[in-house]
Amino acid sequence: MNLNQITISSTDTRRSVRFYKKLGLNLIVDALPRYARFECPEGDTTFSLHQTEDLIINKGITLYFEVENLSKTVSELKEKGITFNSEIADQSWLWTDIHLNDPDGHEIIIYHAGSNRKNPPWRIN
Repeated sequence: MNLNQITISSTDTRRSVRFYKKLGLNLIVDALPRYARFECPEGDTTFSLHQTEDLIINKGITLYFEVENLSKTVSELKEKGITFNSEIADQSWLWTDIHLNDPDGHEIIIYHAGSNRKNPPWRIN
């Protein structure tokens, strides 16, 4: 099994498309304002937005985007006007990350984990 797609709701898909393009995702389906789909610059995963009138933010859902050079990526995103909720931090689970929210309030973490993403020292066999 392979995770192919994540879809989240947005009250303003046009605004959200601008935001996710700033993050570096590539728009591949433009059915605005109803729907938009992106591909990540690396890997096979896609990500989409679906228009909704009644947005409920589920605090149990967090979007994670991994980058190779976190400091460089954060610097570039700040230059594009992206605002972060935290500073870059080294975590006890061996990831380095920074937190932000999209225009609808969805939590996003941009991080770098390298081999620790799937193979931390405590991985079970």
